[in-house]
Amino acid sequence: MTTFDNILEEAGPFGRCQKRIFALLCLVSLPFAGVYVGIVFQGFTPDHWCRVPAVVDRRQTCGWTPGEGQRWTAPLVNISGELKPSSCERYDLDWNTTDLTCDPEDLDLDLTGVKATTCKDGWEYDYEGRNSFVTEFDLVCSDGWLVDMFQSTLNVGFLIGSFAFGYLADRFGRRLSFLVSNVINVTSGMVVALAPNYISILVFRGVFGFAVKGGWMTCYVLMTEVVGKEYRRTVGILFQMLFSVGNLILPLLAYFITDWRWMQVTFAAPYILFVSYYWLVPESPRWLLSQNKASTALQITEALAKENRQKLSVPDLETLTEEGGDSPSASLLDLVRTPNMRKHTFIFMFNWFTSAVVYQGLIMRVGIAGGNVYLDFFISGLVEFPAAFLILFTIERIGRRLPFATANIIAGVSCLITAFIPESLFWFKTVVACVGRLGITMAFEMVVFVNTELYPTFVRNLGLSVCSTLCDVGGIVSPFLLYRLANIWLELPLIIFGAVAIVAGGLVLLLPETKGVPLPETIDDIEFPNRKQNNPVENLQMKKLLKSEPTNNTDSTTV
Repeated sequence: MTTFDNILEEAGPFGRCQKRIFALLCLVSLPFAGVYVGIVFQGFTPDHWCRVPAVVDRRQTCGWTPGEGQRWTAPLVNISGELKPSSCERYDLDWNTTDLTCDPEDLDLDLTGVKATTCKDGWEYDYEGRNSFVTEFDLVCSDGWLVDMFQSTLNVGFLIGSFAFGYLADRFGRRLSFLVSNVINVTSGMVVALAPNYISILVFRGVFGFAVKGGWMTCYVLMTEVVGKEYRRTVGILFQMLFSVGNLILPLLAYFITDWRWMQVTFAAPYILFVSYYWLVPESPRWLLSQNKASTALQITEALAKENRQKLSVPDLETLTEEGGDSPSASLLDLVRTPNMRKHTFIFMFNWFTSAVVYQGLIMRVGIAGGNVYLDFFISGLVEFPAAFLILFTIERIGRRLPFATANIIAGVSCLITAFIPESLFWFKTVVACVGRLGITMAFEMVVFVNTELYPTFVRNLGLSVCSTLCDVGGIVSPFLLYRLANIWLELPLIIFGAVAIVAGGLVLLLPETKGVPLPETIDDIEFPNRKQNNPVENLQMKKLLKSEPTNNTDSTTV
C-alpha cells in the first residue's frame, strides 16, 4: 500500500525545498499580527474632555497645562467609585462673562449647582505625539462604539473570508487563492490608509480582513501539506510563533510611527512582496492528487525531490494517482454527514470560539491597566513564547490530545482562581492570570494544526475555514462580553472565560490522537481509522456506501 506520505518520505520530508517554502510562508504571520491587534495603537483613546474655546484661548495665552484647563471645564463624576473629571460633559457656563485671569487661584468662582451639558465644540486630548483615528474623527463618548466597529468589521471580514477562501483553495488550489488574497490585501490595505472618512475606512477594513484571513489560512494549509507527517506540528507551531514575533515588533513600530495612517501602510506593504510567492512557492501535490491532476503533481514532486537532492521512484506516484478513481469535490455536507466528521466539526467549532473569546478577553483585561502602552504590550507578548516551546516539548513525547485538553483546562481554572483573588494580592493575581494566558495561547496554537490533521485532504482547507469562523464570532463577542459583564461585576467575565475553557478541554478528550498518524486522505480514513485499507471487501463496501450518499465524494487518493 502506497500513500503520498510514503512518496514524501522518499522525496525528503523536510528537505531543502520545504525549508525554503517554510521560510517564505512564515513571513506572512508578521504583518498579520499588526492587522489583528494593531487597533491598540491605531485606535488609541487618550484622556479627553470637552473643548471650551474661551478656556482654550486663555490656556494658550497664560501657558496653563491641559490639566489646569480641564479643572475649570469638566465636572467631577463617579467612575468606578472614584471622583474623576468627566470626559463627556462640561459646565454649562459662558466663560466669556467670567473674570478668568492667568492666575486661576485668584479666581473665586463657585461652580456648585452649575448644570452640566454635553460637549458642543469637540474635545481636547491629553496625549501628544500619537495621531489615532479616534483623535482624528473624535470617536469618543456617544460615538465611542464606532471604535468597536473598527475591529468588528475586521472580524466580519475574517468570517466571510474563511468561508470564501476555504472553498476557493479547495476548488481552485492553494497557490492561486493565495495570490488573489495578496492582491486584495495590497489594494484594500492602502485604501484604508488613504480613505477620507470613517465609513469608507470601515468598509475597506472589512475587505482587508476578508483577504488577510483567507490568505493566512491557505498559507498554513499549503505549508503543512508539503512536509512529512513528523514535521507538520513543528512547522505549524513555528508558523504561529511568528505571529507572536509580530506582536513584539508592533510596539516598536508604533513607537516610531505615530500616525495611524502610516502604520496602516506598514501593515499593507508586505503583501506586495507576497504576490511574488505565486512564482516562488509550488502548488500542493496533495491537492493536485485529490483532484486527479497526476502529471502536474508528478512534476512538482520530482522538482521537490531534485531540490532536496533525492531520487524519486516514479512508479509509486503513478500507481498512487492512476488507481485513485473519481476526483472528489469539497462540500459543506462532508463536514457533518458522517458521525466522526460531525463530532470533529462541532468540537473544533467550540474550541475555536473558546480560544478567541478567552485569548482576546485576557489580553484586553491586562491591557487596560493604564501604564506604558508600549512596554505593557511588549511584556504581554512575551508570555506567548513559552507556550510554543511547551507545545513542541509535550506533543513530541505525549501527543496532541492530552496537551491540548490540559492547556484549555489550565486556562479555565486559572481564570476562575483569578476571579476570587483579592486586589490586595495584586502580583499573585497577575501571575495566575498570566498562567491562564499561557494556557489559552497553547490551546489557540494547537487547535489550528490538530484541526488540519483530522480532516481528509480534499476537504481539509474547507474544514479548517468553516471551523475557524467561530474564532471570528468569538472575536466579535469577546469585547462586549468583557466590558458589559464587567459593569455588573469586574470579575464576572473571568468566571465565564473559565467555564467555557474547561468545557472546551473536556470536549478535546473525545478526539482521537493524531501523533504519528498520516494525514487522512478520505472520509473513509476518518470513520474507520483502524480499518485495514488493503481489505478488498471493506473497500468495496465503503465505496458502495459513499456512492449511495448525495455527494460525489466517492473515492480515495490512496491505494
